[in-house]
Amino acid sequence: MKSKVSNIVVIGAGIFGVSTAVQLVRRGVATVLVNDGPVANGASGRSLSWLNSSRWRSDAYHRLRMAGIDRYRTLAYRHPDADWLRFDGGLTWDADDESNRIEAAYCHEISLAYDAQHLAAAQVPAVTPGVDVAAITPQGAIFNPGEGWVDLPSLIRLLVEEFEALGGRLVTEAGPARVIIEDGRAVGAATARGGEVRADAVLVATGPSVPRMAAEAGQRIDDGTPVSLLVTTRPAGAPLKAVLNTPRVAIRPAPGGAFALDSAWSEEEVEIRPDGSYGVKPETIDGLLAEASKVLEGNPTLELDRYGVGRKPIPGDGDPVFGELQAIPGYFVAFSHSGATLGLIAGELLAFEIATGERHPMLAPFRPERFGTESR
Repeated sequence: MKSKVSNIVVIGAGIFGVSTAVQLVRRGVATVLVNDGPVANGASGRSLSWLNSSRWRSDAYHRLRMAGIDRYRTLAYRHPDADWLRFDGGLTWDADDESNRIEAAYCHEISLAYDAQHLAAAQVPAVTPGVDVAAITPQGAIFNPGEGWVDLPSLIRLLVEEFEALGGRLVTEAGPARVIIEDGRAVGAATARGGEVRADAVLVATGPSVPRMAAEAGQRIDDGTPVSLLVTTRPAGAPLKAVLNTPRVAIRPAPGGAFALDSAWSEEEVEIRPDGSYGVKPETIDGLLAEASKVLEGNPTLELDRYGVGRKPIPGDGDPVFGELQAIPGYFVAFSHSGATLGLIAGELLAFEIATGERHPMLAPFRPERFGTESR
């Protein structure tokens, strides 16, 4: 068995970094959590955060996501009055064209015993409120009663409180950090502000920056990261409770009666400027608000509260990347889409591996060595 870790530095205070850090201090591992700015300032702060395992993916990925949802159910039981974590189901429908796969998706989900109901538009109001049924295409919709949503910044704040109460050390506004490697092993982290933390191991959970940081160490993680745009409305007073995934917009409720919105087409309209900053046209925001109004009962006027734009972590092959770099002992990574669904379970399993020196079998298909060891 490998030697156990007694202290660690975690780089990145998004959901993967914070969740793992909490699990580590629960296990008695001295943990320093370092972030370039305030907590949840990256991809976790602009995630739709739909808790689901619908549609198609590998069996191993589906099992991991279902374990992730299970952990959220436990959390919801402990916080029954939380307005940032709900399990009111998810409703999805496809466009009325040759791309529509609602029937096939329903059959696949049923084959996995994933709770699913194939509904005609007229049946939807009796199952979940707040939807304009005229927007549902003739092929119908799938309602998944077991799905939910989480507001990740609220969850991260809760976990950080526990982390610090258990003796974890949080360092924010540290600027970008790099992993210190000596004699082929990760031995700590150095920040742009001049700070240095020595440790037995390092976890890099910096969202879309993980592949670049791994490449700097000569390791390859294929990267499919696109730009994301999440729009949050002002409180709308609309009765929608389920997450909606529709051809032109995805909508989830948010704390205080607001809604969070995103779509593929609006992300494609984001301008990436030569200096690396992003530009979002007012007509893109207005168009997304209008598309959301079209699928909500009564077609309410939705007003912009704020929006977040930046890179959304997605590995090149679409599957999560969790675990220790095979070529660099002590160097762990967490890089994945579906950060919300996997947020709690990933932290739990990574902490198990870091603290015990053992490899957890559920992470076997998702290890970074599948990409090889040479940087691109």
